[in-house]
Amino acid sequence: MSGMRTMLSFAVLVGGLGVGYGMWSAISPGEERRREKIKNLPESNPLRMEETRRRNTLVMQALKEAAETSDSIAKELGPSK
Repeated sequence: MSGMRTMLSFAVLVGGLGVGYGMWSAISPGEERRREKIKNLPESNPLRMEETRRRNTLVMQALKEAAETSDSIAKELGPSK
């Protein structure tokens, strides 16, 4: 009886894995859809990529300036005592 229960449990496990893999295969996008998504990413547009680089440069410059100064922005934003 224990051997039959083990085999039945194994069959249910394998069946469940098969159903899960089948559903994953049916839901996942095909290669053509993946290529289309990659093509439409903002990073694939040269103008958008340049804007992103420029914005990142400005942010890094602001962080560098903030790190080099001894003034605290937190003191300026909070209520004065």
